[in-house]
Amino acid sequence: MSEEEIVRRIVREVLEKIEKEGKEMTQGEASGKVIYCNYSNRHCHISREDLDVVYGKGYELTKMKDLCQPGEFATNEMLTIVGPTGETLPIRILGPIRGKTQVEISKTDSFALKIKGVPVRESGKVEGTPGCVLVGPAGAVTLKEGVIAAMRHVHLTPEDAEYFGVKDSEMLKVRLESPDRTLVFDKVVARVKSSYALEMHIDVDEANAAGVGQNTPAYIVKE
Repeated sequence: MSEEEIVRRIVREVLEKIEKEGKEMTQGEASGKVIYCNYSNRHCHISREDLDVVYGKGYELTKMKDLCQPGEFATNEMLTIVGPTGETLPIRILGPIRGKTQVEISKTDSFALKIKGVPVRESGKVEGTPGCVLVGPAGAVTLKEGVIAAMRHVHLTPEDAEYFGVKDSEMLKVRLESPDRTLVFDKVVARVKSSYALEMHIDVDEANAAGVGQNTPAYIVKE
């Protein structure tokens, strides 16, 4: 075999290896478009009716900072969440006002509050979930249901979904990398809506397990 043939063979083998590895690359790495993952601490969304009780009739939420999702913001207003045997934790209200009050906590929080049976659910799907008491400076409301551990998810616009080749409600695998750990999350639900901004959300427990902070690059794994 001549030197030229040897070089060609090596080049071919290298190209074949690159092509094979490329197929195994995550969608974000292959395309250059990166999803950023942020974690959410415990928080609640509140209805007009319940806000009137805990902060006073006609009270308006005040913005502390904008969140990545358009129109959503962290407020200065805090409440106390009370579990069934009196354990408490502070919880921040996120705006804007929603049609129904919903409390999102981690599994660790649920143990601390002794709220049993807190399910992993998509936001808004609170039927049959446990309740709690929310206490504010003007009063308290008792929720019969509404406490969930939020399902990890990725927000995408329809254009983002097309770019990554995913559909609304599709379950994804997403890889997060940190200096200490690399972790692939399974059962990450894709949420597609024109008003969304491209972003992944996990809770504090999941962030600690992956050893990641805010704005961590996240890569959809395509099998």
